[in-house]
Amino acid sequence: MKAIWNGEVLAESDETIVIENNHYFPPNSIDKKFFKLSELHTFCPWKGEASYYDIEVNGNVNENAAWYYPKTKDLAKGIEGYVAFWKGVEIKQ
Repeated sequence: MKAIWNGEVLAESDETIVIENNHYFPPNSIDKKFFKLSELHTFCPWKGEASYYDIEVNGNVNENAAWYYPKTKDLAKGIEGYVAFWKGVEIKQ
């Protein structure tokens, strides 16, 4: 699977995990040059607190377009540190 925005591959892996229709990419599969930590945090009752990344490609910024759970609750340990996308980031094979 690939995560693509503005013509650039942000992440690529054959080992994504799908939860609630979102592909979670392993942390080592993201191209870190496009990711900048955001100040946004949200809470999921069964996964825990999510942290967000802004995505920047060729000077264009997609705020809070990726999220991950740095420390999950027990039920979500399988995606701890994995990164998911939204806000126009295309996921395809």
